[in-house]
This record gives sequence, structure tokens and C-alpha cells, in this order.
Amino acid sequence: MANTQHLTNLTTQVRRDILRMVHKVNSGHPGGSLGCAEFFVTLYSDIMSRKEVFNMDGLGEDLFFLSNGHISPVYYSVLARTGYFPVDELNTFRLLNSRLQGHPTTHEALPGVRIASGSLGQGMSVALGAAQAKKLNNCKHLVYSLHGDGELQEGQNWEAIMYASGNKVDNIIATIDLNGQQIDGSTDDVLPMGSIRSKFEAFGWVVIDIEEGNSIAAIQKGMAKAKAETGKGKPVCVLLKTVMGNGVDFMMHTHAWHGKAPNDEQLAIGLAQNAETLGDY
Repeated sequence: MANTQHLTNLTTQVRRDILRMVHKVNSGHPGGSLGCAEFFVTLYSDIMSRKEVFNMDGLGEDLFFLSNGHISPVYYSVLARTGYFPVDELNTFRLLNSRLQGHPTTHEALPGVRIASGSLGQGMSVALGAAQAKKLNNCKHLVYSLHGDGELQEGQNWEAIMYASGNKVDNIIATIDLNGQQIDGSTDDVLPMGSIRSKFEAFGWVVIDIEEGNSIAAIQKGMAKAKAETGKGKPVCVLLKTVMGNGVDFMMHTHAWHGKAPNDEQLAIGLAQNAETLGDY
């Protein structure tokens, strides 16, 4: 298990990266990115088994797929901070000809990125395909994926979710970011989905709750429990309850920062609430 203080320091630095990246180009999605900082840091630094050198075949290692690709700032920050590409490349976020586009892409071969994502609802299908490929290749490693809760309003998800249990794809852990917010308001206001836990269970999945989705310790414990459920004939879903905008007080608990960049004053406030720990780019 990774040093908790290191994970905490890294999470703080990732928040700084997110704020600075989005501010610089006055474009991007800070809310969901900030809310998932602890998850990404813990996943990449403590949970997944990864090769030192990235390659697209993914054999002999765990894989991750980001379905809600608009939270690319947290994805890029963690990839850079865990060695996939130079940290100073974060300075090119959303610029023309950059490898770090608003939604992750593959045509520029950015290390760590396996699919172009951001067309909501498609990531579940891709992750399941990768999980089945691992079975065909007799690879015992796991596939991890992340999805927004509002994204579950897309019907393609439920076809894939039904397919997964029907075909006993039991080497996948699909995490749902339950922050209760989406671009137009709360998920309950836009389109109430009822109990997501009950839905996944009705579709034949094992469901694990992480009630404190912004706690590194809770994530470590919950993901270990999820991993222990793999290989038993059922796919595994983790319901990760996070706070949108976590770590920056004026961004928390509101959809207003789903896709809005901070101005100069707001950036300074956000950075002051997250003191530098590992060095800015």
C-alpha cells in the first residue's frame, strides 16, 4: 500500500494542476475533475498493476478507461504525475496541436490514453470489450473504468451492463462517480434515475459502495473489497460518492462549475486552499 501522506500530497498537487490548466485557456471541466482527484491518484499510485513503459496491447497489466472524458484535466494531471509524460506538458492543455485536448484522443499517441472518450455512454462497452479480450488472451489482470452518474441516462450503458452479466465478464470493476450533478443541474432534476445500486443489482452485478469517495483511505478499502469480488462470475460496480469541486470551497456541491473556468481571483483563492506540495509545472 502506498504511503498515505504521499497520496495526499499528490492529490493536492493534482487539484492545483486542474485549476491552472482550466484557467489558462478559460475552458474545461474543473468540477468533476476536482471531485475525482482522490480516486485517480489512489487508482494509479496504489491500486492498479501497471507496466513502466506504456503500450497499447495492455497485456500483463491492469487497464483503465475513462468514459466521462470531459474530466480530462484530472486524467492528464495524474498521468503526468505518475510518469506517463512530462509534467510540463500540462501547460499545453487544450491548445492547438497539443496532445492534451479537451477530451482525450488517441491520434497523437498520448501515453496512458487507450481510447478517445467523451461521447457519453460509450465507455462501458469499450471497457467490457477490453475485459473480454483479456480473457481470450489468458491475461489475469483487471479492467477498471470510470463513468459519470448523469452519463447513466444514456441507454447504451444498460445494453452493455446487461451484456456483462449475461456473459459473466467478471474481470471488470466499473466505478460510477456519484456526485449528483451534471451540466444542466442535479441529476434528480434533469432525469431522476432512482436507485442506481438496485438497477445494477437487477442487471446481475455485484455492487460495492464507497460512501466517502473523497477519502483516500475509504477508496483503498472499497477498491480492495471490489477486487476481492472479481473472478466470481459477476461484473463488479463501485458506487463512489464524491463532491463535485472537492477541495475548492466555492466550487463544491454545485453543477455551476461543471464546465466553467475560474477567473484570476478565483484561481488565486483555489490555489491558496491547496498549498503547493510537489511543484507546479
